[in-house]
Amino acid sequence: MQPAGEWSLPTTAATTARPPLTAAQKLLLPLGVVLFDWLFWRERGGVNMLVFNVFVVVAQLMQLPRHAAARRSGYFWLMAFGSLLSGVFMAMYGSAVAALACGVSVVLLLGYANQPSLKLLLFAALTGLGSAAEAWLRVLRGVRAPRPAGAGVRRSWFYGRLLLVPLGILGAFHLLFAVANPVYARLSSRVLAVLGEWLVRLLPDISLGHLLFLLLGFAVTAAAVVAVPVYFFADQESHFGEFVRRQRDRVASFAVRRPDFRPKTTKALDLRKEYLVAVAVFGLVNALLLVVNAIDVRWLWFGFAPARGFDLAQFVHEGTYVLIFSILLAMGIVLWYFRRNLNFYAPGLRALRWGATVWVLQNAVLAVSVGLRNYYYILNCGVAYKRIGVCFFLLLVFFGLATVLGKIWQQRSAYSLVRLNSLAVYAVLLLLAAGNWEVWMTEYNLQPRFRSVDIGFLLDMPDRTLPTLLARRGVLNHTTQLTVNAEYGIPSVIDAPEAQRRLDLAVVAARANYAEYSHWQGFTWADYEAAQQLGGRE
Repeated sequence: MQPAGEWSLPTTAATTARPPLTAAQKLLLPLGVVLFDWLFWRERGGVNMLVFNVFVVVAQLMQLPRHAAARRSGYFWLMAFGSLLSGVFMAMYGSAVAALACGVSVVLLLGYANQPSLKLLLFAALTGLGSAAEAWLRVLRGVRAPRPAGAGVRRSWFYGRLLLVPLGILGAFHLLFAVANPVYARLSSRVLAVLGEWLVRLLPDISLGHLLFLLLGFAVTAAAVVAVPVYFFADQESHFGEFVRRQRDRVASFAVRRPDFRPKTTKALDLRKEYLVAVAVFGLVNALLLVVNAIDVRWLWFGFAPARGFDLAQFVHEGTYVLIFSILLAMGIVLWYFRRNLNFYAPGLRALRWGATVWVLQNAVLAVSVGLRNYYYILNCGVAYKRIGVCFFLLLVFFGLATVLGKIWQQRSAYSLVRLNSLAVYAVLLLLAAGNWEVWMTEYNLQPRFRSVDIGFLLDMPDRTLPTLLARRGVLNHTTQLTVNAEYGIPSVIDAPEAQRRLDLAVVAARANYAEYSHWQGFTWADYEAAQQLGGRE
């Protein structure tokens, strides 16, 4: 096992010389750079991400020996499957959450290929990123000047490679200063434009932007093909266990002490006092939460109907965020009191467990009340991105509360809860990537029963929603209020003819975009269907 704190292989005499690139890596590196440039240069995200994810998965499988530990890791195969599945969702819908799922899946795949013993998704992601940060340097270090070349050529080759590091640092600081200082950004843009024109005259088919994009493709491909061992996080995870262990030296016990014994700290509570504090906390918060839940059950659960003038948006937004914070705080308190030896305090363990269990169940009731608030908003005002996010977040909350019960009754560690809940977060990410949410939101929000429709919000969605808008444009003529977001986010009201005019303009622009974009790399199945229905693509 690598000593803690080391990020890569130790630089001993036996390992000072970096291992040369394998035959597979020498084949995959140029192939990956060319593929990356062909798929993504001036292209949108779509089928290209599925093709590149397939390349990454195949590259990993090609380089793994038959008896490699990664081939026996369920996490590795889960991330390989997730990379392909998220790529399929990207090819179908091209949504931002599908793109995020693709990136996260690939990084996790690289992390588990690097250290198959890992179980925690966060450590796997950091391992994959750490390897990616060093992979391109490993490739450059492996480049050697031709052996027959003279000493001057080899010296020039050596200093040429050294120049790449300060150039990379210079580029990073240039980006930071360009973002922070608009005057510097304008001046640097002029300089880069002049340099780009010079390169265009020198190399008519290659621009400065294209060269930088090729360098990006090289860095991404090197990260996917060349694995630099990162042992730090695997070493840290080796100290964690699935269950809480009894620690006699960290919490005071009831053993007879010597007269000259002095505790290490005067602030530490002994186990009985900590138990009494925990019982008091759980008892008080259970009583308080019982009152809150009784009010919510009576008010929200049965026959809730907002009165005239009732601000449902404020009611949902403020109440939802506060209740979610309350649930997360409750889970944190349970983790705190059941972190160590209270799990083994026999005189009061049963009462403590039942008190914590009642509190967890009451927080589940509170989560149901949050879901009802969200439901009433959707029922009366329509669907938005945040409302969908709250629904999936509540799924994670219920799963998290179930794992907290496992910690209480099975003495599971915080590491076990983080591991299980991170897997749940990844599963929810894939579920979100699987949905054509914009089209579904448009279909739901354009129902005749809604008195107000945010037509500006619907028109700001991707073009694949326009066929649904056209099919239901008659609803706009009978809606009481049509709103768009004006300056500073303040909604303004427009009439039905103006809404129809804006819809027609959006359709014309979408047809032009579909007709102009003739490449398959950035196209999706949803875009193809929308283009066929709008008549903007043959």
